[in-house]
Amino acid sequence: MTGERRALIIANGEYDNAGLSALRSPAADAEALAEVLADRAVSEFDVRVVRDETAHVIAGRVEDLFADSAPDDVLLVHFSCHGLKSESGELFFAARNTRPERLASTAVPADFVQRCMRMSRSRSIVLLLDCCYGGAFSQGVAVRATGEANVLDAFPGGGFGGRGRAVITASNSIEYAFEGDHLADGHARPSVFTSALVEGLRTGDADRDEDGWIALGELYDYLFDSVRERNPNQTPSRDIEMQGELYLARSRRRRIKPSPVPADLRAASEDPNMFTRLGAVTELQRRLTSENLSVAIGAHEVLTTMAQTDIRHIAEAADLARREARVRAEAEVVRFGEVVRGTRPVARVRLAGPPIARACHFTSSHSWLRVTEDGDGAEVALELSELGAFDGRITVTGPTGEIVVRVEGQVVAEPAPTPVSRPEPVPLVETAAPPPKFEPFDIAASVLAFVAAVYLVPIGFALSDSMEEFFEDGGWTVVPLGVFATVAGILMLLPKTRRMAGPGALCGLALLSAIPFGSALLVLTDGCLLAGAVCALIAVRRDRSFRLGLGKPRDGFAIAALAAGAGCAAGLVAEAVELLGYSSSRADEAAIYLVVSVVLLIGTLLGALLRPAAFGVAFLGGVAGGGIVMVSILAHAIPSSSSVTGAGWGIALGAVLALAVVTGFAARRMEG
Repeated sequence: MTGERRALIIANGEYDNAGLSALRSPAADAEALAEVLADRAVSEFDVRVVRDETAHVIAGRVEDLFADSAPDDVLLVHFSCHGLKSESGELFFAARNTRPERLASTAVPADFVQRCMRMSRSRSIVLLLDCCYGGAFSQGVAVRATGEANVLDAFPGGGFGGRGRAVITASNSIEYAFEGDHLADGHARPSVFTSALVEGLRTGDADRDEDGWIALGELYDYLFDSVRERNPNQTPSRDIEMQGELYLARSRRRRIKPSPVPADLRAASEDPNMFTRLGAVTELQRRLTSENLSVAIGAHEVLTTMAQTDIRHIAEAADLARREARVRAEAEVVRFGEVVRGTRPVARVRLAGPPIARACHFTSSHSWLRVTEDGDGAEVALELSELGAFDGRITVTGPTGEIVVRVEGQVVAEPAPTPVSRPEPVPLVETAAPPPKFEPFDIAASVLAFVAAVYLVPIGFALSDSMEEFFEDGGWTVVPLGVFATVAGILMLLPKTRRMAGPGALCGLALLSAIPFGSALLVLTDGCLLAGAVCALIAVRRDRSFRLGLGKPRDGFAIAALAAGAGCAAGLVAEAVELLGYSSSRADEAAIYLVVSVVLLIGTLLGALLRPAAFGVAFLGGVAGGGIVMVSILAHAIPSSSSVTGAGWGIALGAVLALAVVTGFAARRMEG
């Protein structure tokens, strides 16, 4: 049975005693490390943080962690504080109330931590010590401890009863554990050691063998190289005694092994007949776009061989086919413009092309350039405190190549004053790709959406004797559908929206509007919307710059959308039950409620899973619009009776409006 994974982060940067200099790193250390260890996609640790507490509080938390453990538990403890040595050579961890002349009663003894580790039932214990040993006292205060403060001597390997444990320190016995490079400007930054630790776990760079897991030994090797690269005067040390391998985190750095192409396809690629080889190129190109990355890499290898060795005509065709899988970003430059010092601006680098072209990892050129990978690319965040221009690089490496994305801008002390004349808005990320080409299917989809709107509202008015009769007969319930269809038609014509927002919104709207009930007028409208959605999908399919797919919900907006969809479905089901209780003759009407609830739930689920994310958000917008129309139509049919409260309908209406709001916020965030 798999045990729990628990982490205790102890960070002390503020001290009551004037003789102990304040440390700016521990607060930032605790925040950054807690975030990455608690990330369910990385480490899955249950994290507890103890910050700027007294010695007895820290000792109590340490003892609780080790005492309340099972053999299969993985325990991790991280100290970020002053490390002090007594005259007798004992090592102590400084707390907020520590007095250098009274270490035994006001600090946490390393021997106490060792005893707790020895008495713990856990067989997997990791202790990370990011402590300052020399130069930690202000001027005028004598350092009582002299000589080397060898931290590993305080945690000998024996006496653990076969239990595995590891101690990794930020520096060796005579070195100072350096904080960030900028301590005088008042901005807290993680220390060199913890910064490297967090980066190695978060980015997956510590996964040296690229097997998808970060082992303890790999993590130390990464820390050693990274810390030494940033500061040659600091050397991390380790004492690891583990039976077997301990994996601390997952990573995205999984090496993909190529899958051999079928024997008949391999034979066709080498056939003496050039037309047979040309046909093999077409099939290999199809395999190159497969969701199965092993299959795609196998096809890429064969195409590469043909491009390098075949006759010119075949080689050019093979080279053109494999170019579709090259690594490429939607923007070659990320321009932040003016960044106010102390802020943490964020931008996105989105990758384009088939799955094999997006199976990449990202490496930043500077420590202030934070890159967090996700399914469609990466999030880029700046952590800069120095004024002036900055210029960084993000290297994107994949199985089919490598590109470099530039990051540039300027850090200013405060925002620049707003000019009187409003300039043209400068996009956060420069778009290098041209607008998608106009397809005949774009025009067809747009026209069908407009026809649906014309069928629904103007003709609906014309068929009624008066406007009052139109609204009394329920015409008000379908007016929103005409509005939404018009908006979708417009989006299908605009260059910036006809490949993502337009098709997504039209498909989502058609999904909800396709439920077979209502007047002949409504049926004709639904048919036009369905035909328009099909045309929009064909246009998307013909555009090879991206490919629709499914992924996992990545953020809070997706979860909120799913919750809103579930709430709407629950409200409609409750109303169906109420109608059946009111009269058995309402069974057909109750069935419609159930159908709408199921379709709306499926629609929100698809919107949360669809990739690219821009298409999924637009699809959710269409689902929300169609849901509003369906709930309005059902409301018109509710019987006027005191025994029918309509409470379920009210819940459904509130939930579908919430879905529309969530979708709007998600779209606005993507634009930013």
